[in-house]
Amino acid sequence: MKPRTDGRDLVAFLGALSLFLSTIEYLVPKPIPFLRVGIANLPLLIGLGVLSPAQLFLLAFLKVAGQGLVNGTLVSYVFLFSAAGTFTAAGIMTLAHRAARGRMSLVGVSVLGALGGNIAQVLLARVLIFGEGAWLIAAPFLAVGTVASALLGVFAERFSAKSRWLSSVRGKAGR
Repeated sequence: MKPRTDGRDLVAFLGALSLFLSTIEYLVPKPIPFLRVGIANLPLLIGLGVLSPAQLFLLAFLKVAGQGLVNGTLVSYVFLFSAAGTFTAAGIMTLAHRAARGRMSLVGVSVLGALGGNIAQVLLARVLIFGEGAWLIAAPFLAVGTVASALLGVFAERFSAKSRWLSSVRGKAGR
């Protein structure tokens, strides 16, 4: 049987990894109810260099849907926040990664994506739940998101540079 080279296996693997990381993150106690550090976004960062934009957005969809199923939030406002943040971050990260063409590290790409995703979530919180009070949570939310995304970017950058697995995936994608 001939192996597929269209990326479906890679999207499935990264989707499963994202779901695993989301589950791990869900188990960690949070000081503020919907404050998450976003480790489930790590597969999105890693996928930037090896997936097409369509595959990356499929991965983002798998991440959001999987999180909603595992966490029991699929039919709640939490799902909307997750979707808004993830799709905004994925879009910004894709644009930044492609526009920079290697001149921006995954740290910068990750921070830009997190800021965009967090701003989308704060705006959604303002419209749906908190009204003007949403601006009170914006600063700490953005600060935590910036620090966490920078750390995730550092990890993704190191992983991308040293991983033999990812190097072989890039080699197969280039064929």
